[in-house]
Amino acid sequence: MIRVLVCDDQAVVCDGLEMILDSDPEIQVIAKAYDGDQAIELVEKTHPDLVLMDLKMPGMNGIQATRILNQKYPAVKILVLTTYGDDEWVFDAIRSGADGYLLKGVQREELIRAVKGTLQGQTHVDPAVAGKLFDSVSKNPVGERSILTEQLSERELEILKQIGRGLSNAEIAEKLYLTRGTVRNYVSTILAKLGVEDRTQAAILAIQYGLVDPQS
Repeated sequence: MIRVLVCDDQAVVCDGLEMILDSDPEIQVIAKAYDGDQAIELVEKTHPDLVLMDLKMPGMNGIQATRILNQKYPAVKILVLTTYGDDEWVFDAIRSGADGYLLKGVQREELIRAVKGTLQGQTHVDPAVAGKLFDSVSKNPVGERSILTEQLSERELEILKQIGRGLSNAEIAEKLYLTRGTVRNYVSTILAKLGVEDRTQAAILAIQYGLVDPQS
């Protein structure tokens, strides 16, 4: 059972998300928070597997809460669900440790799929947001892109591409005919070489540098 904490400053939104997620037998909403401070308090009390986090809230916002939760409870996944697709919100959320970024209006099936996928190590980023990320760095000189490719071996680049497509280690292993342990070692090496903290940031780099088409 996937235990979810929903955080949104609008009670009606929290109630609606609870109804949607609880309709799946593998997901249970165990708590609802209405600002970042309450989210942190409830995570400590209820120990959820995943927090479905809004961003713009009174008091402590979702970015600040995500940063604190990522530091204090790194095992808890944080999936952003917000109306804000502006660059500054997207980049700040990802830098703060968000494991995925969805925009409100996402279909029920996709939301449930994203919750389950995030727990399996996949990276879910709304196509509109992925497009913004791609545009923001696609203007980089080709020389800068070549630095990325020079840092990684051909196999590491292929694995980075699969990370960018949102695949988990198990799915990458199956696709590339490798063991899960081998993929896990490759991923650790890739993160170290790229100087990023987690696979979400690596996935964003893969999109930004054109290794993955964000619309594919």
